[in-house]
Parts: sequence; C-alpha cells; structure tokens
Amino acid sequence: MSKSTGRGATGNQASARFNLPQTEADGDWLDTRGDIDGEPARRRTTVTVEHPRTIISRNTSPDIGFDRSINPYRGCEHGCIYCFARPSHAYHDLSPGLDFESKLFAKPDAAALLRVELSKLGYVVAPMALGTNTDPYQPIETDWRVTRSVIEVLAETDHPLGITTKSDRVVRDIDLLAPMAAKGLVSVTLSITSLDPKIAATLEPRAPTPERRLTAVRRLADAGIPVNVSIAPVIPAITDHEIEHLVARAAEAGARYVFFLPVRLPWEVAPLFRAWLDEHFPDRAGKVMATIQSLRGGRDNDSNFFTRMQGQGPWAELMRTRFAIAVRKHDLNRDRVPLRRDLFRPPRGPQGELF
Repeated sequence: MSKSTGRGATGNQASARFNLPQTEADGDWLDTRGDIDGEPARRRTTVTVEHPRTIISRNTSPDIGFDRSINPYRGCEHGCIYCFARPSHAYHDLSPGLDFESKLFAKPDAAALLRVELSKLGYVVAPMALGTNTDPYQPIETDWRVTRSVIEVLAETDHPLGITTKSDRVVRDIDLLAPMAAKGLVSVTLSITSLDPKIAATLEPRAPTPERRLTAVRRLADAGIPVNVSIAPVIPAITDHEIEHLVARAAEAGARYVFFLPVRLPWEVAPLFRAWLDEHFPDRAGKVMATIQSLRGGRDNDSNFFTRMQGQGPWAELMRTRFAIAVRKHDLNRDRVPLRRDLFRPPRGPQGELF
C-alpha cells in the first residue's frame, strides 16, 4: 500500500488547469509535525449529495461503443491510480489525487430523473452504459443504492443496459439482471487488471481482489447473464506479462468476450502515475514510462480517437498479437449478440401517463 494508508494516489496534487492553488508543505513543519500536532488523522471518505438537473450523459466519440451513460457517483473510492476520470474532480476545485478517492458525490435523485428523461416524447432507445466514468459498484453503493435504483427503472422499462465494474458487488443485483438477460437486455463487464494480489493492492487499493472478481464472473455467467472481462489497463513492465493468464482465467470463469486497453495517462493522471511508480516500482519506473511513451507517440498520453484506445508502434502490435493468440486458444470473442432495443416501454407514472 502507499504511504497514504490504503489509498491509490501518493498525494493530493492540485490541478494547474483550474482554480486549485499550488501549495507545498513547509519543510521545517514537516520535520517536527509529530511533536507539534501528533500523527495525522487517517483520511476518511466523505459523501456529498449532488442534485443534477439531468442524469443521462451523452457523447459522440467515434471510438466508444455507446452514446449515452449514467454516472450515479462522482469520484471513486476504489482509488485506481490510472483512472482516466481523476481529472474530472478538478472541475469541483478538488484534487484529482486523494480528493478523488475520498471526497465523493452521490446522486440519489438519479432514478427519478431517469424516469423523466425516458418519458420524454421522441426519446430514442439505445443501450445505456453504467460505469463509464466512475465505478457504479464502489463501496458507497452498499448504503446509497443509487445504482440499483437506476437498474430498477431500466428493468421496469425493458431498456438495454451495459455495466462495467471492478466490483463483485454487482452480484447483489442478479435478481434484476438475470430477468433482463433472459430478454437480451443486459451485459456486464468485469475489469480485471492483474491476478497478482500485491500488484492489485497498489494499483486498485480499495477494489475487491482479482479472485473475488473472477468469482463474480462465474456467478453472473451461471445466472445466464452475458459477462465479459476487460483487461484494462495493461501496464508495460508491470502487468503486461499477465495477458495470456488473464484471458485463460476469464474463459475458465465463463466470460464470453474479453478485450484489453493499454494504459492511458490524460492530464493530471500522468504526474500521479509517475509518483506512484516512484514509490512502488522505483527499479523500473523509467522503463515503464519509456514504454508508455512509445505506445503514445512519444508522449505520456495520446488523446486522438482510436489510437488512444489501441496504442501504436511495436509494443502495441506485440500486445495485440499476444492477445489475439490467447483469445483463439480459448475460443473467445466468437459471438457478441447486440442488446435488444425493441422491447422498451416508457415508464408509468405522471410522465408515463402521456403515452
């Protein structure tokens, strides 16, 4: 674990792009803070209620397979150091570092807002994505249950749904997901980055262990729910040697489809990731970053459509070749049935009565 007691980021670096002040602790105080103030208190997770006016987010990115999504939460306690959503916390004048993992926002009105939006005249149905920014099954979902309330509305209206998560908490909702799956309305993707518990504990300090996620894959598959595994991100010189083993374990657990993505380091994620490397993998930090830059056209990050998801150059091609061989060996990715759109019914209630 990092020195931040079970958090992913090693510090609370500010964003230079917005209004966060750049501060540095005084060195003399750091030398004597134990005598003056005692040991610092353990950072606690706080949750702020957010009341958005709408709940469906839309995108037009050509390299993303959905055009709409719902994010029940902002910030994510899983603390994955590589998370591309970290920079979004800077919009709230909060740090993409430790603030992103500990100062969370919940949207308890999500289900009610969704009912209104699905009831609008002219709404055109297409698969809804959950888990595209922050994890819908992060720890606070146990108490807040915002994700479940959203799924209840989608199940009631026979609306197609795709879920992505790093948590085995998704199995709690099998009672909703299995009937949707029987109608061809849902698929679930479990993200598994490494099978090494020590690596996972530093990469994703508050996410369930890899074995628990694989058990969730099996439970979902046994319930008849189409389940996929995302090997994302692949980090050169840290997790890339696990590609074949991850594909094999995914197939063994009952996954139908697997895919991988090379690590991305947009905006404030890059310095956070570099600091994490320096703390946990100082022996290979230079090699890791040099390989990432070779994947990203000589930069820490490539924001161009398509190549941002695939990488470029010989390292990217080697990953794709190894992955393709493993997929063929385990007979995966043969059939991916699209989610049905023809069963949708607008929700009942004050808005639904218009239909």
